[in-house]
Amino acid sequence: MDKVMATAAEAVADIGDGASLAVGGFGLGGVPNVLIGAVHGRGVGGLRVVSNNCGAMDSGLAVLLSAGRIARVTGSYIGSNKEFARQYLAGELEVELIPQGTLAERLRAGGCGIPAFYTPAGVGTQVAEGGLPWRYDGSGGVALASPPKEVRAFDGVEHVLEHGIRTDFALVRAARGDRHGNLVFNKSARNFNPLAAMAGKVTIAEVEELVEPGAIDPDHVHLPGVFVQRVVALTPEQARDKGIEKRTTR
Repeated sequence: MDKVMATAAEAVADIGDGASLAVGGFGLGGVPNVLIGAVHGRGVGGLRVVSNNCGAMDSGLAVLLSAGRIARVTGSYIGSNKEFARQYLAGELEVELIPQGTLAERLRAGGCGIPAFYTPAGVGTQVAEGGLPWRYDGSGGVALASPPKEVRAFDGVEHVLEHGIRTDFALVRAARGDRHGNLVFNKSARNFNPLAAMAGKVTIAEVEELVEPGAIDPDHVHLPGVFVQRVVALTPEQARDKGIEKRTTR
């Protein structure tokens, strides 16, 4: 039951080329930077990433993206990540952009063993009808477009069929965790972390504070340890290393 690994490098040692990763985080909040750095240190490439966004500034998944280690991104937001946009438009990166709520539910469904579900989000758009550019050819043309999806009416309202997501691994960050893998997240840093953790076949969690089993009130557990296979305790310096994307006060 003790799932604690000695180092982040040991925890990600079996992530190989072409692996699929569900990664928690939103902007700079709740991003498993230490685990991402350990994956970068392995030198693996061709990774298929599922995450809300692909890093911000020079942190998070941007570390892998800038190094050319990511082949495909399933996400909801490109934002101000200029390198993400450049690689996408240049045809270097395959990108499946989907509604943010749909992404959340696809991850949760995969973790719950639900193969597919219907949602009204995207009906009447290219999300349902197909034709969204997944990969450009580098000259402004579309090399690969999204296929059409099944649409079905329920109570007179059309819904589009979306499939649950399962990945080889998941990387998440939590405020507290015990040796059994039970996790607690801090406010908005929870974001996509529980959902990503559920979707991974092997989930690795970096925790800012490691406690012994029983120290977390069961009613306060946000993600049960059944979804977590490995735990990495951060150093105090790593736990404090939290960037600010846009400083608005002084």
